[in-house]
Amino acid sequence: MAPAAEREGYWGPPTSTLEWCEENYAVSYYIAEFWNTVSNLIFILPPIYGAIQTYKDGLEKRYLAAYLCLTAVGLGSWCFHMTLKYEMQLLDELPMIYSCCVFVYCLYECFKYKNTVNYALLFLLITYSVVVSIV
Repeated sequence: MAPAAEREGYWGPPTSTLEWCEENYAVSYYIAEFWNTVSNLIFILPPIYGAIQTYKDGLEKRYLAAYLCLTAVGLGSWCFHMTLKYEMQLLDELPMIYSCCVFVYCLYECFKYKNTVNYALLFLLITYSVVVSIV
């Protein structure tokens, strides 16, 4: 059997701009970075459970948004480490930016005094997300 570094996996050669310290396709023909991929389950399963509980308990929508954002980060990272494709790298990185913006807004919601919407903050966070996506 050829060394893992010379093996080509199911997804073909990597097109991402990043390489991590794990050997590609060393454990599975179908998963480029097996342990990085599997470790993302902690970003997928508990947040899904949290989102379900948040919905059942009728909590504020910001909590649901935060759990779903964390799930999106985990799914994107899962896809990236499984394939090492550039498109999946974007699916890994961009949800992190968007989630951080949601978390910043949720943090603002914790300390506001009136039942209002901060349109200036929303505009700033959405503009930031769009600019980062374009760049």
